[in-house]
Amino acid sequence: MKILLPDTMPLDPCLPDGWEAVVLDARAPIPAEHHDAEALVVWGASRAHLASAAEDLPRLRFIQSLAAGVEGILAAGFRPDVRITSGSGLHSSTVAEHALALTLALVRRLPQSLAAQQRHEWSRELGGLQPLHPEGELTTLLDARVLIWGFGEIGRTLAPLLQQLGAQVRGVARSAGERDGFEVLAQDDVAAALGETDVLIDILPADDHTAGAIDAAVLDALPDHALVVNVGRGTTVDQEALLAALREGRIGGAALDVTDPEPLPAEDPLWEAPRLILTPHAAGGRPVGADERIAHNLRALDGDGDLVHEVARD
Repeated sequence: MKILLPDTMPLDPCLPDGWEAVVLDARAPIPAEHHDAEALVVWGASRAHLASAAEDLPRLRFIQSLAAGVEGILAAGFRPDVRITSGSGLHSSTVAEHALALTLALVRRLPQSLAAQQRHEWSRELGGLQPLHPEGELTTLLDARVLIWGFGEIGRTLAPLLQQLGAQVRGVARSAGERDGFEVLAQDDVAAALGETDVLIDILPADDHTAGAIDAAVLDALPDHALVVNVGRGTTVDQEALLAALREGRIGGAALDVTDPEPLPAEDPLWEAPRLILTPHAAGGRPVGADERIAHNLRALDGDGDLVHEVARD
């Protein structure tokens, strides 16, 4: 049995007996000599690669994505009997780290400091004696009220880091309850919580239910000093509404690691938005534990346990 591995990152999974691995160009069609493959690992694959896999691999029965999102795979037209697992969890540490970095950069006013640096200005407004909680501005995570919208594995990794820095952290998920010791609100209760939120962190996936979730109504409901951070998907934020809120001073600042579209066009006005940090989808990009996930799911495919993060298909 053959599993095709992408050349976009070094992989060396400990394969179960009977499996052999072949490394292929993830941006090219699959060569005919490997059309007998039964498993495929996807990471940085081109549309041509996925289209070839869907059309040319009649024996394919399993796809392991190393990305948390599988939209491109689902759109490629694989047979309904091909089982697909996502890379959910493989990016929890790196995305949480990036979300924390963006949040701290906004809270500690690094964009303003960089602007002052470019002016060769030693800003008395930013440095020296400062109140801990200045009126109308958030300058510390101590006692900051943070709401993480999309409280999955990344959110549960990020929450204790924020808590250790003094923040009061709550999550938002489809159903209310408690996860890992943190209060989790149901999605229907978000509106009531926005007025008492200092930092809104978006880790939502892209689907029909989350498109434009962070819209003008959400931004208007936040306090004027509130910060918005998105490390989820670009489609979850109404970028025109965000730009207007930043220009009009109706939120304190924002940081986006994802945009819609990507790459963000050079002429897009977001580039010039005040108090905005843009990073080029840099939070993830480095799956942690990919070899172990591949090996586990191949064993599960052969009947030894359950597939981890299998994607439900209609």
